[in-house]
Amino acid sequence: MALLIDGGLSGWMTDAEIAGQVRTQLPGADVRTPDTLGNVDEITMVAVVTLRDGQPAKLPNLQLVQKLGAGVETIVKHPALPDHVRVARLKPDAPAREIAEWFLAYILRAHRNMPVHEAEQATSTWTPVEPRYTPDTVIGVLGLGHIGGRTARMLRDIGFQVKGWSRSPKDIDGVDCRHGYDSLPDLLGACDHVCAILPSTPETVGLFNANLLSAMKPGNQLLNAGRGDLIDETALMQALDAGTPGHAVLDVVSQEPLPADNPLWSHPQVTITPHVSGWHLGDALKDVAENYRRLTAGEPLLHEVDRARGY
Repeated sequence: MALLIDGGLSGWMTDAEIAGQVRTQLPGADVRTPDTLGNVDEITMVAVVTLRDGQPAKLPNLQLVQKLGAGVETIVKHPALPDHVRVARLKPDAPAREIAEWFLAYILRAHRNMPVHEAEQATSTWTPVEPRYTPDTVIGVLGLGHIGGRTARMLRDIGFQVKGWSRSPKDIDGVDCRHGYDSLPDLLGACDHVCAILPSTPETVGLFNANLLSAMKPGNQLLNAGRGDLIDETALMQALDAGTPGHAVLDVVSQEPLPADNPLWSHPQVTITPHVSGWHLGDALKDVAENYRRLTAGEPLLHEVDRARGY
């Protein structure tokens, strides 16, 4: 049995760096990279950021795909991945904290009128503008799992009013938790900022369509660090033109990298970041090593995904 580290993502940790960290957790284990591939028949587990089109066919004895991150929609939907192959994801604390910080950064940017002051500095204009009052500001957090729960608690602790939404009931102290689609329009209409941290499932793809966007509070801000397919981007630009919402901050989009001719780049009410809200894995590679050990020993996996549900 062998573990293949094949991240497949440029501009991040290299395969050799990831493999080196995993080997420190698995002394004596057979941990490979594409540069040390060897006999592919011996590979039973692969750790990836993206599972490429022809990859499953090249690994005939594959038993487990370990995502080097949280979102697994492209893996569970992969047309060439055999039904018997299991899928697991990571639930590290480091990127969850970073994603919460990303939401907070862009909320505070609007909350303290930073774009206004930056623009006026360019013309040497001194115009005091009242910032919003934190206790009167309502923030919605859509998705209350590992990352969303961390985000909701961080915003709550700063003093914002936080409303959470999830598919099934959740209970977070100090957060007004709601669930089910029918409760979503009213929540959106009450929020000054909406943080989307939902997975990609058949129920969430295109969730933010024209109808749901029209339910948002005029002038509010929509922030998405969940999955790019949550938002109908054509409907979003039309809604932004109408002022509902007033601004969108997108760390994820439907096509990544975002093509240079995509109109989102130039829309005056859109801010783009290149999928950087959560970057560091912290000690999460210990879970990759542990899942290889568990797979080899026939034990239950950490953070295994229900392929039918998609998360």
